[in-house]
Amino acid sequence: MNGLAEQGAALLGGTLRHSEPMGGGSLSSLVRIVLEDGREAIVKTAPSAETEAAMLRAIRATGAPAPRVFAADGKILVIEVLPSDGSLGGAWPDLGAVLARLHAATGVRYGWEADYAFGPVAIVNRWSDDWPGFWAENRLLVNAPTVGSGLARRLERLSAGLCDRLPRRPAASLLHGDLWGGNVLVSGGRIAGLIDPACYYGHGEVDIAMLMMFDHPPAALFSVYGALPPGYEERLAIYRLWPALVHLRLFGSGYCPLVERLLSDLGV
Repeated sequence: MNGLAEQGAALLGGTLRHSEPMGGGSLSSLVRIVLEDGREAIVKTAPSAETEAAMLRAIRATGAPAPRVFAADGKILVIEVLPSDGSLGGAWPDLGAVLARLHAATGVRYGWEADYAFGPVAIVNRWSDDWPGFWAENRLLVNAPTVGSGLARRLERLSAGLCDRLPRRPAASLLHGDLWGGNVLVSGGRIAGLIDPACYYGHGEVDIAMLMMFDHPPAALFSVYGALPPGYEERLAIYRLWPALVHLRLFGSGYCPLVERLLSDLGV
C-alpha cells in the first residue's frame, strides 16, 4: 500500500507524511494520504483512472455531490476526502433529490464515450439510439459466452423481446451505474458524495434497480425522486439482471440462483 501512497503523493507534487489503508471494494485498493504540507487525499486504483475521473466530474457538473478529482494517471486516481460518518437511514429523501438532479442531466444517445470495467468484467458502452437494443447487446448478451449454454439461451430469448418490455426512447439520463449503499457517502443526514461510478447515459430506472438489489429504499426516497411509471416492476427485474450477471462472473456460482430467479420471474 505504501507504493500506492507514494504514487499518489507524487501525482500531487508533494511529500508523503502519513498513509493508512482504507476498506474498499473487492475490485480496488484504496489508501488515505496526508502530505507534509497538510493536504489530504484518497488514492485508489481504477480500471481507467482517466475514465473514472471524467465520470466523477460529470456527476459534479450536475450539482450532485461527488469527490473532486485532484489527479489521474493510468490506473491511479487521487480524489478529495469526503465525510462519511452517517448511514442512509435518515438520508433517503436527500438521496431522492440527488438522484433526481443526476438523472435530469441528459444526453442525446445511450452509452458513454469509453468502455469501462468491473475488475475483469468489461462494461461495454457503445453508443446507441435504441435503448432496448443497447440493453440487449451491451448489458445482457455480452455475458452469454461466459455463463453457460442454458443461461445464454434464456438471455437470448429475453433480449429478442426487449422492445416490447422496455421503452424505446426513454430520456438518456446520466446514470451513476453502480449505485448501491456502499457507494453513497452520508454525513449529517445528507448525501456527502457518490463514489466509485460506472457512468453512462440510459434509463434512470437502472440506478433505482441497482439500489434496490441490496438496499430497501423507503417511500421517502420516491416522494422526492418521483413515483416510477406503471410497469416498473418488470423493468426493474430486467435491469437487475445485469448486476446479477456481473456478480456471477466475478464471484462465482453462488449468484446463479439469483440470475435464474430473475429470468424465471420474467417468464424466460
